[in-house]
Amino acid sequence: MPTDFQIYLGVGAFLFILGLLCVMTRKNAVSVLMGVELILNSAALNFVVFSRYTTGNLLGQGAALFVIILAAAEAAVALAIFLHIYRTFATAEVDRVNQLRG
Repeated sequence: MPTDFQIYLGVGAFLFILGLLCVMTRKNAVSVLMGVELILNSAALNFVVFSRYTTGNLLGQGAALFVIILAAAEAAVALAIFLHIYRTFATAEVDRVNQLRG
């Protein structure tokens, strides 16, 4: 019977693999961004789990808070870049955009 620790790590690994598949297979820029967010959330979950199962350690919660702040900043910058790409090339597909000069 798996313990809570193993279940949480399994969920984190599942989120990471799902995010990695989303980043590698999707062509839409917003879908790629969602995959990156899943990867960051799996890392934050693993930080909290390892912090919970070690004694007297709150560094995992601090690292997870930093990951959440980093994900919010990354989403804002990425969406601004995607909007500029959409205005310039009239597409949201990452494969069709091969240059950013203009």
